[in-house]
This record gives sequence, structure tokens and C-alpha cells, in this order.
Amino acid sequence: MRLRVEFTTEPFDLDQAPAHAVVAREVVEGADLDAVDVGPFGNTAEGGADAVLAAVDALLRRSLAAGATRVSLQVNVVEEDDR
Repeated sequence: MRLRVEFTTEPFDLDQAPAHAVVAREVVEGADLDAVDVGPFGNTAEGGADAVLAAVDALLRRSLAAGATRVSLQVNVVEEDDR
């Protein structure tokens, strides 16, 4: 099974990336995922179910520890034709 996660961390800071946002980016960029798109207002990552779920676990734990007050995420099953 393939999954796609879309997520944001808060609070926002448009002047510079807060520590929790940097940590979230490091987690997904360092994970064994097939596709990662990091942007200022939303992020997506896609890969096998085990890799995505492991990245989500690390993302939640590390970004909350780094000061995030909210992490919004959505996980979708991706059909092979959706890629």
C-alpha cells in the first residue's frame, strides 16, 4: 500500500522558519520516501505505508518537542495510477 501525507506545523512565522518547521522538513527529507514536496504553507510526502507511518510518528514527536503547538495532517491511500 502507498500513502500520501499532507501536513503543516504551527505556529507560523513568515519571517523565518521556526524550529518545529525545520525539524518536520528534516524528518520527511531524511525518511525513505519516494516523493517529498516542502513549501511554506503545506508539505506532502509519499511512499510505502511503513515508511510514511514511521515518518509521521517521527514528525509528530519531533516537531511537538521542537515547539509546535499544532500539527495538522491528512493521510490518504494512493492508487498506483495517481502517481
